[in-house]
Amino acid sequence: MAAETATNIEEEARSRPLLLPLIAAATLGILGFGATFTGLLTPLDWLQGSPSHRPLPVDETITFVALPPIEISLAGGRHRSLALSATIETSKQAEEQIKTLMPRITDSFNGFLAGVDPYAFDKRGVLEIIKYELTVRAKEALPDLPVNDLLITEFRLK
Repeated sequence: MAAETATNIEEEARSRPLLLPLIAAATLGILGFGATFTGLLTPLDWLQGSPSHRPLPVDETITFVALPPIEISLAGGRHRSLALSATIETSKQAEEQIKTLMPRITDSFNGFLAGVDPYAFDKRGVLEIIKYELTVRAKEALPDLPVNDLLITEFRLK
């Protein structure tokens, strides 16, 4: 009986050093997943450098050009519409040219938004996808002009 107890104590002593690293690894994994899921940490920012920490060019003056509000009816039988307002971040020198080419940008945006499946608007993350797609279309509509970013100022489903 005493020999069995001593054997059990020795086995527990051997398994404890393995248990602590496993608990630590599981805890760190859970914390890492939670931080990434909530958006506190993003691995893409580690590779690219966080956009909020990138220095702005010193020799250019940044300006924002407001796009006219877009309101389109969504396809399907739900009688819903989308209201969207956006602003283009660009250089001061390109502001007037962008205002002149505004119909080209609006046409590109309307064409894309009209083709989006109405049920996609109910999905999580659709705003980021739409912002990316509209930014690409703005850069295509203005190939020779600097488009630093597209800022969505209103996104409303009615």
